[in-house]
Amino acid sequence: MVERRKPIPVQEAVDKVMALSYEGSTELISLSESDGRHLSEDVKADHDVPPFDRSPYDGFAIRSVDTYNAGQDSPIELEVIEEIGAGTVATKIPEANQAIRIMTGAPIPEGTDAVIMLELVQELQVEAQHFIKIKRRVKKGDNLSLQGEDTRKGTILVEKGSIITPGVKALLATFGYAKVPVAVKPDVGIFATGTELLDPEEALEPGKIRNSNSPMIEGQVKAAGANPLYFGKLDDDFETCFTSVQQALEKVDLLITTGGVSVGDYDYLPAIYEKLGATVLFNKVGMRPGSVTTVAEWNGKLLFGLSGNPSACFVGFELFARPILKRALFSQYPYRMKSMGTLLTDFPKPNPFTRFVRCRTEEREGRIYVKPTGLDKSGSVTSLAEANAFAVLPGGTRGYKSGDLVDLIHLRDGGSDYL
Repeated sequence: MVERRKPIPVQEAVDKVMALSYEGSTELISLSESDGRHLSEDVKADHDVPPFDRSPYDGFAIRSVDTYNAGQDSPIELEVIEEIGAGTVATKIPEANQAIRIMTGAPIPEGTDAVIMLELVQELQVEAQHFIKIKRRVKKGDNLSLQGEDTRKGTILVEKGSIITPGVKALLATFGYAKVPVAVKPDVGIFATGTELLDPEEALEPGKIRNSNSPMIEGQVKAAGANPLYFGKLDDDFETCFTSVQQALEKVDLLITTGGVSVGDYDYLPAIYEKLGATVLFNKVGMRPGSVTTVAEWNGKLLFGLSGNPSACFVGFELFARPILKRALFSQYPYRMKSMGTLLTDFPKPNPFTRFVRCRTEEREGRIYVKPTGLDKSGSVTSLAEANAFAVLPGGTRGYKSGDLVDLIHLRDGGSDYL
């Protein structure tokens, strides 16, 4: 007897997954190994930056009062009594009409209150004495980089959950993070189901297709920041499938299967969930593609049964698996960025379910336009290669026309690469 399934709205399905108590954990790793990882704590400044008043230029630290009467026709001369570079501190305190040669980054000497740049003075050597001639008035505070003007101690510099980029690494180094607190990468197991599947290196045979879902899901898992573990293909045998899934669950935080979640004679995943005693959150979603997407929970671990059709599999991962993985990585923004865009293609056929059309966006005069990247069917592979967004077409009694404004879910959050 064919099981009757009642579809639930997409947002309700997302909320059911995100309501689970699945959380991440922390580990300390070396700064050099932290690239691309997610911070598990806020990065705070443990000192002011700069930590002292310093010179932003090569020049001379002076007493501004000495230049009060300086001008083009009335230059003043100051004696240079010392020279300091970055990392060194002045040992003398200038008196009236004295200056200290200072290099970029060096601390401002006691008794001085301004810096005049090297190119604005004329240097004079009189026997063993070094003088500078100044033809302009310098104000108190000119050309000083003041303590704390960049960052004050205690300021949150990078939020928990942020990805560690080269710029973030610079901050971590600045504030002494030789060991960095990062989110432990969740281990995500992957199975593909179906005796019809071939590995990429195998020659095609009648009735067979190559397994594209597993490499695709591996890439999506990595892009989300987690660690994919491919366990291979499951043949169409219930006991073999059950044992394999049971053993895999002991090794992973989250398990993804592709295919086997429909109601055909060889679609065993629903029965496997039942035998495990897993709690099924939902087994049908009001969406195209991927309506048969199924999510279950077992002993604190999540099981995602994604469609065997490539586009449906891709959409199911992005909508349901990725957000909770990002949350386990402490991300403050687990969902994809959304915006609005204008359709460049007609979709005249009404659909009772919300459609997620794989699209490519382009910007013209400040507006986003969007068009499909290929065949709008769940089994399409080619539509995935160039897609950088989903156009969201809510279900209803009408279709959509070119020029309609629709919601977009962006697949490339921060640049040209898939993230």
